[in-house]
Parts: sequence; structure tokens; C-alpha cells
Amino acid sequence: MENTALNTYWIDHKEKLIKAYTQGQQSFIPYLMPETALQLSAKEVLAILADKIGATTLDEAMSLEGKIASPLLGQSNGNWLKRSNMIGINVRTLQSFWNVLKYTLTLPQSQQAIHLLPIWEPGVVGSLYGMASWHINPEFYSAELAQAIPRLNSVEKQLKAMVNIMHALGKVVGMDVIPHTDRYSEIVLAQPWLFEWLQRADTRIVRHNTLLHQEVQQVVFDFLLEEGSALENLSLPESVEELFAIPEIVRHGLLFGPKGDPYKRNLRRGQLINRLYDHGFEPLPATMAPPYRGLEVDTTGAAPEPDNEGRIWWDYRIKKPQEMSRVFGPLTRYKLYSSLNDNADWEIDFSEPRKAVWDYVCHHYATVQENYGFDFMRGDMSHVQMRPAGVPIQVDDWYDIHQAVKKHIQGHCPWFGYYAETFLAGPGFMAYGSELDHLDQSDAEVTLGDLQSMVVGSPRFMSHFRWYLDLLATRRFAPCFTMMTADKDDPRFDEFYLEGNELRFFIGLFVPDMPSYMGLGFECRDTHLIPASNEYYSKLYVFQIPDGAKSTKGPYQWGNNQALFSRITRMRLLAETLMPALTNTSPHWLIPPDPTGGHRVIAWILVAEKAYLFVANLDAAQAFNVKIPKGASSRPFVSSKPIFSTHQEKLDKELLIHEKFYQLDELMPGEGLVFEMESKPA
Repeated sequence: MENTALNTYWIDHKEKLIKAYTQGQQSFIPYLMPETALQLSAKEVLAILADKIGATTLDEAMSLEGKIASPLLGQSNGNWLKRSNMIGINVRTLQSFWNVLKYTLTLPQSQQAIHLLPIWEPGVVGSLYGMASWHINPEFYSAELAQAIPRLNSVEKQLKAMVNIMHALGKVVGMDVIPHTDRYSEIVLAQPWLFEWLQRADTRIVRHNTLLHQEVQQVVFDFLLEEGSALENLSLPESVEELFAIPEIVRHGLLFGPKGDPYKRNLRRGQLINRLYDHGFEPLPATMAPPYRGLEVDTTGAAPEPDNEGRIWWDYRIKKPQEMSRVFGPLTRYKLYSSLNDNADWEIDFSEPRKAVWDYVCHHYATVQENYGFDFMRGDMSHVQMRPAGVPIQVDDWYDIHQAVKKHIQGHCPWFGYYAETFLAGPGFMAYGSELDHLDQSDAEVTLGDLQSMVVGSPRFMSHFRWYLDLLATRRFAPCFTMMTADKDDPRFDEFYLEGNELRFFIGLFVPDMPSYMGLGFECRDTHLIPASNEYYSKLYVFQIPDGAKSTKGPYQWGNNQALFSRITRMRLLAETLMPALTNTSPHWLIPPDPTGGHRVIAWILVAEKAYLFVANLDAAQAFNVKIPKGASSRPFVSSKPIFSTHQEKLDKELLIHEKFYQLDELMPGEGLVFEMESKPA
């Protein structure tokens, strides 16, 4: 297959491959490249889905009168996530929720969990992580689907139908939980009390006291009195207290206007921002890493150019930064705790949680989960731990906002899982105290880790991989074997993916007690010896920047690495055969990852009714003659049969079995092998 153009193979075998899928012989459509899948017509896709899940179930999924039950229904907790293989999808690269379904046709059941990057209306620079409102992003609407199924005539209905169909296909779907918004989101402007504020005069922060939001609320009320209601049928409140006591949906209507008129809403939002700017009021920008607090205007460079409204926006910096200290100018974090000494020294009073803010965040994410049926969450910036004394030994319900959201949702969806965005950095680096302790205390089932930021087989990769296995055995959370994320699909990180991509997938799929994560596009990503244009990197579609180094012109461009895609397809097909029986097994490591990085071959055995030996050479340049120690296995194997190689379709490998070792004469650079092992007859 690797020497045959996949597009030609697809054209010649399309009907046969689709039939194998719809009749249940395969859980995905093999050799269907993602770009080709997106070109399927609505009529073709609906016919495939009807044949796969049944016309009645498909109609039920799209009727929106109820929800198709999650495949996880009946599970009592989120521990299933610890053995899941996740796919991360930036919907903007696919352009619509409907196209997410098309892409799903290429994904096997062994990669069951679909994580959607943020799905809300974006704010400044179109960043998905700077949500401007709780409205679902209208750019993810499909006119093609609405034309085929007229009742699905809104982006919300299409999202609900997509999750329903995912569940019918046996998939589970995750959402992002973000502890911040765009700095001037509708959420911020209509609920100033949820956030922390400062007042700036030119290049000086003149005030940042605890109750500054009350003055901001007065400015918002005065603006409303002068400009009038954005909805004609709503009467104005008589006081600032009344404005911020009325239901949120009414307040948003008064301030911004109808949901279906984004132009008017943005116009009103801009006018209100101008009013706050004239008073010098700004939401505090979000920060990352110790010391988190203590900001000043960054005057080290030239003064910023005025924007289209003539406003000058200065950047901020942390006064006494440490190595990883960052200020995210476009974002503002929810104010979850009160301040000490009226915030004079930028200190937080962690003994005084602002419970109404926690309730607001938990309620809104729970509503999204319940409306659409999400099964798990990814916690954005889960590494944030601001307590200078480190992770406390006793924690309450207001220790961590992601933990609180998870627990709140588990009240009606007990299987809801939490996948944390932390990089397992050392103590005091990305967070105060130990990230490991923080993950345990915040009840995360899985964390991202950082293997995607290392060259496969490098000493750093080997030592971290081994450490992750130790964490897997000793901690409550499971570190992820991450192949690639949207953050790392960026020209700056091409070096990580020049070699070893087959092995990233091989290990991620066939080490069943460790979760894995694969960003969209990894399966056919081209090898970029020099940076490609921005349109070939999914990271650049997290934003919408028209000009400059991070700009994109036109839609996302898929890679055309047919050799990699073919090898990954063969691994997926192998998993269809092997993994149903092996899903709940754990590896018996014969050669675990060498933490010194001196030895780059790994080997493990999985045993159910049958036993399989997996061997991988993480060295991309050198072949090895390998002796695999039999170890203390109580099951002696007397013969073997080679069943798979990542690099060869026609196997000529032989595993010689000696008294103390399994001998493999040649393991090619970057190769993964699988042998079926035979025991002595009873």
C-alpha cells in the first residue's frame, strides 16, 4: 500500500471499504484520508451513517427531541479516561461540526474519545481560548447540513446532532473548560463582579483595589441609561443594583441586543469598551507561572500604535518575574478569591473563596454539558496553582476551579472525566509547589504531560517516558502518551516530528494502561525539513490573524504524508483485531524505557486469551540486534509468529527463543514489531 497512491486506492475500493464499515467489519473506513473524507457529500455521509447506525437511530439523533445515550452510561466515575485514546480537534480547521462527523469516519473505535477545542464565540484576534460569550461559535455552522436536513438550521442544533451521532457511533466527546475569557467579553462587561479590575492612567496602574468592580458597574449602568436598551421591548432598570440583580439573559439583552445579531452586539460592546477606556478601567490580564501577581505596565519597548478607535493599549508584565512568568494580554481570569489588605500588595486570600463566582462558572459549564451531552472536559491551564506555600494537605470544595466544575457535572453525569492541561514541570516552575500533588488534589484522571515536546528516542524523551510509567504506578492520575497537540503543530516545533511518528502512534495505541492524545492532522502530517506555510499548521488556526508572522490565508491544508498515513492505518486495523481482548490488560515490561537514554529499544507483553510481544526501536538512525530478556514471566513461550511491522507489509522477521532471551537479529530504525507468542501446551 505504501507505494500506491491512497487516493487511487480509495477510488478503486471505495464501495468495498464503506461496506466493511457499515456492516461492522471495521469501526472506521480504512485508507480514507481526512481531506478526502471532508469532500464527501452530505448525501453520501448521511447514507453511510444510516447504514452504520440505522435510519431510525440517525433520525432520532437529528430530531433533537432527546439525547442519544452516552456509551459511558452506567459508569460511576471518570476512571475510564485513564485508558482512553483521545483525538484533539480544532473545529476551525474542519470549519464545521458537520465536518467533524466526516472526519470521525476515519477514526477507529480504539481512538474513541473526541476532544473539541473551545467552541464559543471568540474575542480579540479570534482566539478560541478567549471566549467572548457563552454563544456557540457561529463559524462552525454548516450550510451544507442545513440544506440536507432543514431542521438543523442553527449551529447549536448541529452541535447537538453531532454529539448524538457520535454517541450512536460509540464515541465520547469532550469540551474545553476555560478559567478565563476575552478581557472585554460580553461575560466581563455584563458581570464585572466576576473579575478583577485595574485603573490605568497612561503608563501607570493607579488603582487595583478589591471593590473596583463596583465603580465599573456604575459606568456600565450610566452607559445603559445614556444609550438606551439594545432591545426595544426591555425597560431600563432604575438603579445599578437592579441592573446587576436581573437575570443574566435579560442584562445581556439590555446591553448588547439579540443573540442573532452579532453585528449589533459587537457594536454595542465596542461602545461600552470605549466608555470604560475613557475612565481607565481594564480587567486584569491573565498570568501564568509564579509569582502570578504584581503587575506593571511594560514600557520597555516603543509606545504601542493607536488602534482604529484611537485607543492605546499597553502590555503588562510581572514586576518580579521568574523563568516561566507570562502575562496574557487578551485574557482575563475569573476572580475566585478575595484579596488581602484591599489588594495593596497583590495578595490573594485563599481562605475567602468568592463562592458566587464559583457557582457561576460551574453552572454555565454544567449547562453546556447537559445541553449537548459532553462526556469529559479538558481543563485549560490546569497547571495554575497560585498558593505561594504550595499545595495544601487539606483541600475543600474551593481548591481548584476545574475540580469544582467536574464535581458539579458529576452530580448528574457521574462518568464525566477531567483531562488536565499540565506539562509535569518541576516544583515551582509552572506552579507553586508540586504539579503532581496539585493533580492528585484536584482529582484529575489524566494529564497532558510533555512527550509531544521531545524528539522520539532522545535521552530526554526516554527518561520522561520511564518517569511517566512510574507516575502511572504511583499516582492517582495517569500521565498521557501525547503524540501531538494543536499547540505543538507549529513551525517552531517541526524538529519533534521529523522521525519516529510511527512509533508515537504504535506506543500510544498498544500500551493500553496509559492514555494517549493525538492532535488532528498528525496521521498524515508532512515532514517539514524547513518550515512550511502557516496554512499547514493547525496551531495557527487557534487564532484568526490576517497579517504578520502568525497569519493564515485561506483554509487549513492537510498534509499528504501517504506513507505515514498508510502505516497508521495498518496499526489501526491491527488494533481492530487485537485490542478488544487486550483493552483492560496492563503491559509486562521486558525492556522498559531506559531512563539514562543509553538503550533505545523497548519491549512489553500483553496477555489475554493470547499473548503478544511488542518491540520498538526508538532510535531513528540505527538498527539493532536485540536480546529481549524473558524476565520473571510465569508463562514460558516456546514459539512465536510475526504478525506486524510498522515498516514492512511482508514480514521476514524471526524471533529466536533461547533459554534466557528472545533474540531478534535486526530491528530497523524507528520500527515497531508485534509477535504472537505460543506457550507450552498444558
